[in-house]
Amino acid sequence: MTEMVYGAVPAQRGEPILPKWWRTLDKWSMTCVLVLAGIGLLLGLAASPPLASRNGFDPFHYVERQAVFGALALTAMLLTSMMTPTLVRRLAVLGFLGSFLALALLPVLGTDFGKGAVRWYSLGFASVQPSEFMKPVFIVVAAWMLAASQQINGPPGKMWSAILCLTIVGMLVMQPDFGQACLVLFGWGVMYFVAGAPMMLLVGIVLAVVLGGTVAYSSSEHFARRIDGFLSPEVDPTTQLGYATNAIREGGLFGVGVGEGQVKWSLPDAHTDFIIAVAAEEYGLILVLIIIALYCSIVVRSLLRLMRERDPFIRLAGTGLACIFGVQAMINMGVAVRLLPAKGMTLPFVSYGGSSLIAGGVALGMLLAFTRTRPQGEIGEILRGRH
Repeated sequence: MTEMVYGAVPAQRGEPILPKWWRTLDKWSMTCVLVLAGIGLLLGLAASPPLASRNGFDPFHYVERQAVFGALALTAMLLTSMMTPTLVRRLAVLGFLGSFLALALLPVLGTDFGKGAVRWYSLGFASVQPSEFMKPVFIVVAAWMLAASQQINGPPGKMWSAILCLTIVGMLVMQPDFGQACLVLFGWGVMYFVAGAPMMLLVGIVLAVVLGGTVAYSSSEHFARRIDGFLSPEVDPTTQLGYATNAIREGGLFGVGVGEGQVKWSLPDAHTDFIIAVAAEEYGLILVLIIIALYCSIVVRSLLRLMRERDPFIRLAGTGLACIFGVQAMINMGVAVRLLPAKGMTLPFVSYGGSSLIAGGVALGMLLAFTRTRPQGEIGEILRGRH
């Protein structure tokens, strides 16, 4: 408990890997992730039986699959968190090459499962969404390029990372998957800002995003329909947003009771995109606030620990991973309460989904690896000239 309050003790030389890992790990953040995974299983028990019965499966079919995917995700998180930043970077480069190739081949080999967007590969027993795995590995690769550009006579990493980012965003928009495209662009923008981007360039990027959104609204019926639904003063009670907002309103402070919620019988995506509506209806605002506090704790603690980090690559990569993790959660919950247009984005570690859970485990494992305590001085000592 002392270590969790006052911080981990720097590792000693020659210490075995497991004691070293445990001593240097951000245990509070890991605990928050485990609690989120437990809440996800709890909400899965409430939200998934109606879908299972509609599809002809056993009542707890999706809960059992979520437990398997969650176990794989937590295993991936723990193993990745034990790696050194150098090993994380090397594996991220390999993962980026594989994810990029998978994204490029989606129009040829992918499927849309009747949802109108070709985002998945069907494996028969499961499906894989390459964009979920692309996010964390791209963040690490882009951070490596941005950090390298800060070195004397370093490569033009800022330009290379920008080209890669725009290429990936273009591939995602073609699916179409505007939500993931915005998330990738946001993660790169945050790292570019932290790396010292000129303010006028950032303003230009914002204007380009606004222009791109205008073009997408004019040329994509899918995009325009979601924006129109968001801007409409009236909410159709028979739509997903209508059911979700009504469920949140009915839940009140303490909820209607475990198993008593009705939204799970109406929403086809109650176990994924709108899982927070199930939480709000059955358990009330109390559980929603707990979930928000858990996400905030992970993001804030990670950013505070990264502020003490000397290595620019670790600082940039960790910041990017923490920010996209928090923003994805914010987008999912913002859509459910109609603060944002519908995006089709999962709630990390809570929503059902194999690709999102496992990729989230890898991403949080990388973040935990980057935020481990290392024998080094404070970043402020460098600024004051004390090495």
